[in-house]
Amino acid sequence: MSGLLMRSAVLGLTLQLLLGAGAAWAGPPTETVKQVIETTLDMLKNPAYKGEVRRQKVKAIIDPHFDYQEMAKRSLGPAWGKLSPGQRHEFVGLFSQLLEASYSDKIEKYALRVRIDYKGEILSGNNAEVRTVVVKANDRIPLNYRLLNEGGTWKVYDVIIEGVSLVSNYRSQFSRIIHESSYAELVRRLKTKVATLTLPG
Repeated sequence: MSGLLMRSAVLGLTLQLLLGAGAAWAGPPTETVKQVIETTLDMLKNPAYKGEVRRQKVKAIIDPHFDYQEMAKRSLGPAWGKLSPGQRHEFVGLFSQLLEASYSDKIEKYALRVRIDYKGEILSGNNAEVRTVVVKANDRIPLNYRLLNEGGTWKVYDVIIEGVSLVSNYRSQFSRIIHESSYAELVRRLKTKVATLTLPG
């Protein structure tokens, strides 16, 4: 093979490797997160939908891509293993309601005033972390998503906001309540919190 052909072959192989690396860097986990974020923002910016109708449509977009059971399990920590199937089902429901009630207003509030920059992803087996930055006036907020591959589908199980894990934060709070009182007290407080956050007006 001539020197020119050899250089061409090496260049072609290098480009293939670089393109392959690029595809992996912004692979299925990033595409999943981007699809959910962009579709949600489009929905929130649509003036045809308001109030509860808009929230339900956003919920329908987000829910299939979030593993609420995994989030609830990790947030509860060791106490999860002591629960019956019925208790686990109840806790997952409460936890998902808490997340929705706590963050829906914030999402709606900032939807029209932010841009999302996608900074890459880290893959490790069935785990991935997608790194983004929420850009708004005079502020940049690092927001990373941790995902699990479940039967070929990537689902979010944790969100890292400015370096703080949502799951770890909840686990710390939940563990303290259980330690100081009981699991039953934790459930009571969660029900009260959800009821308060979902009061009309």
